[in-house]
Amino acid sequence: MAMLTDVSSAFRSTTGTAYTGRTRLRGINTTGTGTVTFRDGGAGGVTKVVIDTTGTHFILIPADGVLFQTDMHLTLTGVTGVTVFYG
Repeated sequence: MAMLTDVSSAFRSTTGTAYTGRTRLRGINTTGTGTVTFRDGGAGGVTKVVIDTTGTHFILIPADGVLFQTDMHLTLTGVTGVTVFYG
């Protein structure tokens, strides 16, 4: 049976925490040229996902998404904006 959960979104244009608490990354929309690094546990936490991007892209994470146990922290390098979909 598929996992059912509500999906929310958060926008970041600077480095910081997109969500505090346990959650799963479901999708990513990026704008700009650069790198987005997703970490679990703040700026010094475990790296979960790294996205290199140019332009605007939407990425849908398959299956149950990527699990973040503590929080979802994003480090933006050169990217002008990121919308994350989580739940």
